[in-house]
Amino acid sequence: MSRAIFITCTDLERLEKLIQTEEEFVPGSKTHLLELKSELKRAVVVEPQAIPADVITMRSQVLLKDLSSSEEMNCTLVYPDEADMLEGKISVLAPIGMAILGYRENDRVEWTTPGGVVLLQVEKIIFQPEASGHFDL
Repeated sequence: MSRAIFITCTDLERLEKLIQTEEEFVPGSKTHLLELKSELKRAVVVEPQAIPADVITMRSQVLLKDLSSSEEMNCTLVYPDEADMLEGKISVLAPIGMAILGYRENDRVEWTTPGGVVLLQVEKIIFQPEASGHFDL
């Protein structure tokens, strides 16, 4: 069920540095880093100005809907040092963060949790930095 995801070259560069830093300096399991590397390898890389406005990029704010419960969740995809669950800021290294990176409005995303697979739908991109002219965020 692998499909093309989009990522900006700026996000790719930053995420590759993040992975390298995590591998070198953070002890513990590296499974999540392998998953992120895999996602990045299959991504279609574009210039920030060329990313479609309906794609989840780093620091995008999105509305997700759990298709089994119809519960909606508003969240922002951020780097690990900016993560704050109380503010809805989800790290790209968290399973849900990795799951949504590069997906588009109306896409369905499978998110594996300890309780099983959750099927989410990307309802709306509320804010995408690139679409707003913020190519350096």
